[in-house]
Amino acid sequence: MTEQRRIIARVLSEATDHPDVEEVYQRSVKMDAGISIATVYRTVRLFEEANILERLDFGSGRAHYEEATDDHHDHLVDIQSGKVIEFHSDAIEGLQEKVAREYGYKLIGHRLELFGVPIAAGKKKKK
Repeated sequence: MTEQRRIIARVLSEATDHPDVEEVYQRSVKMDAGISIATVYRTVRLFEEANILERLDFGSGRAHYEEATDDHHDHLVDIQSGKVIEFHSDAIEGLQEKVAREYGYKLIGHRLELFGVPIAAGKKKKK
């Protein structure tokens, strides 16, 4: 792995949000001004093909990324601010299994993104 790929990998592993390629590029050039946007695109594609990264679609027209892990979670996207909340729901997991069984399938995976807008203060559930 080249030093530039190591920098991109570090940027991605340190991300607490779900950056798109442009954001990964902006963070990477702060560490090495010689990194090109093309290098970031190629590296992100390579990491995705190697199942190191997961591509996410939050409806913005741009792919967002997060590290691939065994820790399953889903996403709730605030369409006004773009904020992404990661969550896990045993109820949703159970319902998906039930639906798959009803249609004669064994569920081997899923991806869930919910899109919403904030409700009045005091009514939000915080975790």
